Amino acid sequence: MTNRRIEVERAIAATPAEVFDVVSDPLGHVKIDASGMLMAATGARPTGVGDRFEVEMDRDSLRDLDLGEYKVTVIIEKFEKDQEIAWTVDGGKQPPIGHIYGYRLQEIEGGTLVASYYDWSNTHPDHAELVEAIFPIISETHLLATLGILARTVAPGKGRPSL
Repeated sequence: MTNRRIEVERAIAATPAEVFDVVSDPLGHVKIDASGMLMAATGARPTGVGDRFEVEMDRDSLRDLDLGEYKVTVIIEKFEKDQEIAWTVDGGKQPPIGHIYGYRLQEIEGGTLVASYYDWSNTHPDHAELVEAIFPIISETHLLATLGILARTVAPGKGRPSL
């Protein structure tokens, strides 16, 4: 597979600060996750690159690997308040696989254009066979559905702004 990145966008009727408040909160990740894998999160809200928090996971919703319940550490890779947040995951595989998830926010008339992305283009070479076999773990549909949940979380009843 040559394309190793998925990115989707959605206009949301909320300010970048309101959106960032959810996507930068460990519990916000669980609240808006459409994949069904995120079960719980603990740790402080990140404030910069290198910050970490724990997420309890369960891959059963994907039905791809029987890993049971497990924990991962989310490590913030990009942090620009009210503009962008991205993270990688340190879990059972060592060295870490190296895939990145993130949100980029752009203020637009009536709200925020939110881009959600998943990038596995720089995964560690030790995991090449795994990456070829099961990536992407999260689909474009999961990213779009998560943006839908985000929209109703930050702007309940407001609908989608005009572009």
